[in-house]
Amino acid sequence: MTHVASQAPALTRLGALVRAARDSRPLTSLSGDQLAMGLSGLCLVHCLATTVFFASIASVGGVFLDNHLFHEIGLIIAIGFALITLVSGVLSHGYMMPFAVGSFGLGMMAGALSRPHDGSEVIATMIGVAVVALGHDLNRRARH
Repeated sequence: MTHVASQAPALTRLGALVRAARDSRPLTSLSGDQLAMGLSGLCLVHCLATTVFFASIASVGGVFLDNHLFHEIGLIIAIGFALITLVSGVLSHGYMMPFAVGSFGLGMMAGALSRPHDGSEVIATMIGVAVVALGHDLNRRARH
């Protein structure tokens, strides 16, 4: 009897996972703003992981993860998403605030590329990414 009772919570959790998977939306149904916010989150994870990695292993030269080209390409991708989603949002709902906030964040990210590699560029980039994500969230909310 105790054997069957101990499986009940596991079956309940499994049922909850199946319902959550069934009710979840596929990646293709995400809005551009939601996808851009997800990419902003990945950028923050990259910034934090790289900082922790280099702080813990100071002898590593950072040849591949600290490459400027990687960050410049990331900025170009962020600008592309902003042009597509934030501009279409202005055309859709007419509010300039999400576009202004997102553009300010992109400017902070671009400015961070010119900072010396002393840790301040990571902080400036992370703040810029957070501001861009806020612009996308404002845009998403204005559409509803």
